[in-house]
Amino acid sequence: MANTTLAPTVPGEYQQIAIQGLWKNNPGLVQLLGLCPLLAVTATLTNALGLGLATLIVLVGSNVLVSLIKNYVPKEIRIPIFVMIIAALVTSVQLLINAYAYGLYLSLGIFLPLIVTNCVIIGRAEAFASRNSVVKAAFDGLMMGLGFLAVLAVLGATREVLGQGTLFDGADLLLGDWAAGLTVHLWQLETSFLLAMLPPGAFIAMGFLIALKNVIDKKVADSAPQQQQEPVVTRARITKVS
Repeated sequence: MANTTLAPTVPGEYQQIAIQGLWKNNPGLVQLLGLCPLLAVTATLTNALGLGLATLIVLVGSNVLVSLIKNYVPKEIRIPIFVMIIAALVTSVQLLINAYAYGLYLSLGIFLPLIVTNCVIIGRAEAFASRNSVVKAAFDGLMMGLGFLAVLAVLGATREVLGQGTLFDGADLLLGDWAAGLTVHLWQLETSFLLAMLPPGAFIAMGFLIALKNVIDKKVADSAPQQQQEPVVTRARITKVS
């Protein structure tokens, strides 16, 4: 009797893109891209969310546009064209933030226009968007952007709580005057914990986040059941020659 084996369920293509962007190939924790704004701007959760949302919008927009024009751009000049697209999107986002969230614009400072040089965006444009359909490129940009935003948010919240004992301080800079009451005061500090508020503290906190991810990945790998492959039985048909 022939042995019947059930093939393991293979996740869908879009599920794989989501897993790569949010966890396995996270721009901040795995690729370690965009570390300059990630370490400098995440003193508060508000700043982290502002920069993360701006990066997310630019990442999705650039992926879509690159995918749309990929068949019309010569390979020799594709990188300059991609950079021009990214720069145009960053300028548009910068002008919108300047118009509708001026306080956040001042808080983010030079790191807002520096999104143009973020290797996450140009990397996804070259490695994925220029080789896939518009829908896949947009989804990849969304997942990579959300992964980067999540790291920014966790790092910003951690530094804000440790540094000044608050959470979502300055929410009105991002959401408007009505959000001024969203600030949560966890405890009162006579003086701020300066190490948590400065970039060296962000570097240390980032190291702990990367270590935590590695520990989780190792535990998941150790707990996963070892799949034993059954031997494949082959049958040969012998024909008698007279």
